[in-house]
Amino acid sequence: MRLALHYLILLGSSYVISTYGPHERAQMTADILLGGLFPIHFGVASKDQDLAARPQSTRCVRFNFRGFRWLQAMIFAIDEINNSSTLLPNITLGYRIFDTCNTVSKALEATLSFVAQNKIDSLNLDEFCNCTDHIPSTIAVVGAAGSTVSTAVANLLGLFYIPQISYASSSRLLSNKNQYKSFMRTIPIDEFQATAMADIIEYFEWNWVIAVASDDDYGRPGIEKFEKEMEERDICIHLNELISQYFEDHEIQSLADRIENSTAKVIVAFASGPDIEPLIKEMVRRNITDRIWLASEAWASSSLIAKPEYLDVMAGTIGFALKAGHIPGFREFLQQVHPKKDSHNGFVKEFWEETFNCYLEDSPRLQETGSTSFRPLCTGEEDITRVETPYLDYTHLRISYNAYVAVYSIAQALQNILTCTPGHGLFANNSCADIKKMEAWQVLKQLRHLNYTNSMGEKVHFDENADLAATYTLVNWHRSAEDGSVVFEEVGYYNVHSKRGAKLFIDKTKILWRGFSSEVPFSNCSEDCDPGTRKGIIDSMPTCCFECTECSDGEYSNHKDASVCTKCPNNSWSNGNHTFCFLKEIEFLSWTEPFGIALAICAVLGVVLTAFVTGVFVRFRNTPVVKATNRELSYVLLFSLICCFSSSLIFIGEPQDWTCRLRQPTFGISFVLCISCILVKTNRVLLVFEAKIPTSLHCKWWGLNLQFLLVFLCTFVQVMICVVWLYNAPPSSYRNYDIDEIIFITCNEGSVMALGFLIGYTCLLAAICFFFAFKSRKLPENFTEAKFITFSMLIFFIVWISFIPAYFSTHGKFVSAVEAIAILASSFGMLACIFFNKVYVILFKPSRNTIEEVRCSTAAHAFKLAAKASLKHNTASRKKSSSNAGSSASTPSLSSSLKTNDNDCEPSSEKHTPRVSFGSGTVTLSLSFEESRRSSLMRHLLLVLLRQAAVCALMPVTRCSWSSGTEPDHHSTLQSSRES
Repeated sequence: MRLALHYLILLGSSYVISTYGPHERAQMTADILLGGLFPIHFGVASKDQDLAARPQSTRCVRFNFRGFRWLQAMIFAIDEINNSSTLLPNITLGYRIFDTCNTVSKALEATLSFVAQNKIDSLNLDEFCNCTDHIPSTIAVVGAAGSTVSTAVANLLGLFYIPQISYASSSRLLSNKNQYKSFMRTIPIDEFQATAMADIIEYFEWNWVIAVASDDDYGRPGIEKFEKEMEERDICIHLNELISQYFEDHEIQSLADRIENSTAKVIVAFASGPDIEPLIKEMVRRNITDRIWLASEAWASSSLIAKPEYLDVMAGTIGFALKAGHIPGFREFLQQVHPKKDSHNGFVKEFWEETFNCYLEDSPRLQETGSTSFRPLCTGEEDITRVETPYLDYTHLRISYNAYVAVYSIAQALQNILTCTPGHGLFANNSCADIKKMEAWQVLKQLRHLNYTNSMGEKVHFDENADLAATYTLVNWHRSAEDGSVVFEEVGYYNVHSKRGAKLFIDKTKILWRGFSSEVPFSNCSEDCDPGTRKGIIDSMPTCCFECTECSDGEYSNHKDASVCTKCPNNSWSNGNHTFCFLKEIEFLSWTEPFGIALAICAVLGVVLTAFVTGVFVRFRNTPVVKATNRELSYVLLFSLICCFSSSLIFIGEPQDWTCRLRQPTFGISFVLCISCILVKTNRVLLVFEAKIPTSLHCKWWGLNLQFLLVFLCTFVQVMICVVWLYNAPPSSYRNYDIDEIIFITCNEGSVMALGFLIGYTCLLAAICFFFAFKSRKLPENFTEAKFITFSMLIFFIVWISFIPAYFSTHGKFVSAVEAIAILASSFGMLACIFFNKVYVILFKPSRNTIEEVRCSTAAHAFKLAAKASLKHNTASRKKSSSNAGSSASTPSLSSSLKTNDNDCEPSSEKHTPRVSFGSGTVTLSLSFEESRRSSLMRHLLLVLLRQAAVCALMPVTRCSWSSGTEPDHHSTLQSSRES
């Protein structure tokens, strides 16, 4: 039973080997057999199978000269290895190469023959038969070209762990080792190419493109990666289309319509040559020449597209090409091809017929058509070197070189197996494989650990995903000046392993756009925004479509197409066009500007005038006017005014930390010192004149030491406010950047509350001073300037009440100016109101600056008080008498006469007239009363004159006397000398 089973398997397998698989092949038997899958044709003839009879294998059409050259590269490499004395000596390599026709079905048909042969060998049927024509197992496969084809083949070969090395399949899906266990390749994966395409688009500043991809495992993953890269760069894809060589004509026309109507001028095509060809033909038919194509490596140098008749549309295309390699002797090998010499290569005959457009006598196509009416017979003497075909385009060997490297990689793995030393192998217990009984999975294991340097000096090593690293070359399609053919001009490169930013290099001077222009085409959704503007979003449109919006003030953009405007630094501001920032002008209350000069002049003038007044008071210090104004306090008052005027100068100039900390305390303490002097002086005089009979308590209040003590205490409160302020929140210099084009250097006061306390305390003292000044408005003008002090305090209040809103409503240098103006205005008000009248009397009215003038003024004031007191007393008595007795009393007649004659005030000779004598001056008061009222009136007058006698103590008189006329019993004399 077992024997019968093995016989049936052998019979079936023999049938499979002899009949299954494509009839056309390149095959040479040897010790070790390599498989090959190459696209010798671009596709298959479309034919409906109605299944009325046994289905026939589809026929491949459109010979691929480049695919045939790739096949020749594999055969050339095997011949080199077989002729080598160092690589695999005494072992020959054979091959079985099939045509995939660029389709999955044909590729699987060929792959099944590889798998079937390996399965037969695994049955060990040699004991049952002597197979002299036995074909050895295929230990590795080189191919296929397209990613879709390789994906199908890899699924099948992976089941049996037969190593597969592709020379042109770049899909990133094939890097999945869990699914494609035995797949390897000598071409970079599409993931790098998709990134490179996005980098090129970004390099030329395009943001509006069309994407076209093959509807297969090559195009779809590649364009998905490309889309992701574009999103990261904020570049938009207007159209994203799939294409296939099997599309109907109306589908191609519809796609061409969408491309023609699109505003995008750059088309990224991630497709193979056969898939993109129908679209290119339609674009050529419509003569759409305003597009730039960005080609993937699958068709960047395809002979299907790179035709002279397509250059009107395709000139200027930028394509990715693999790094070119050099294969010594390959050129001569390609030229030696001949149908009679290459008996192992079944594709040579068709190649010869397609190259010279003839039929060979034994051609299978002649038997199929039965006629040669449209092609002549081939003589066999044709010269291959005289025909221009892609087959002999060996100047840039890319895919051919990859196939060459793939064969050598397998040979090197076999060499490692051959030279393996037991105990140093890769298999169980570090054992080595026997090359005579070697299986495919052992070769796969050796390939995964391969690391060698080839004859070109290049290191070959498959990474963890079984991929080889490589570099892309960028080519630009030019028209040859000699024959009009397509020339692939190298214009740059993309190095996958360089650092970011240095991967892409493009020589723009070598690029010709659309075949003749050196200007980079425009492919953006919107026009570039000029410097000074930014891109603004348009509703319901992609981000690449925008409107140009002018940058806001304080922002700028110095390059085209800015996404955002850059904010100027704090010390800068944008120019009128918003293209750059200039340094802001620094402003403060400068000494050199007119306003600062005017304030400084006013301050200096105030200091000079105050100094002048001080000089006048010192010069005339012994005159009655100076003495009457409390000479010592006046000196302190004048000093404080000088400080007030000087403090305004600190507000001028560039604010520094020390000036900011100095100016407010200086101003506050100076004003408090000034106002406290006025307050103490006014209050002292008021107390003297309002006292009925001076006592020792009043003398204490009148003492000079106590006056200075009161001034010190009032000032000390302000000093403490300033100390607390400077300790807790000291002012500092501050740069205000909030104003356009200007930086204001001002003082940050640290605490507005502290400033409020400082000014508030000053205003409180001013209010108290105003109150006392108002009460003393009726005292003799020699002793107090009530009206002038009242007016000066009114000026003070008006100025500082106006200062508060002005201070908080202004900004910049005007804050300092407002405060300086307030200081100067209030200082000038006090100086003018208090001292200018005195200076005027001293300098221009010396007759009023005498002791007699002061005495007469005081006596007149005393008489007025006595008369008012008497009148008030009589009125009250009359009302009382009228109510009690009902009798009327005669109204007293009051008369007074004040007469001065030179230095004398002479009294009248009337009897019973009281007389007050002041040295050489005499004031005569005439009073007529009824005898019944005289005693009462005399008591009031006595009290008033006693009060005035106390006032006399304020003056430096030698003698004050008072007499009552002819009645000696009422005579008394008061003498006092004033203590300084």
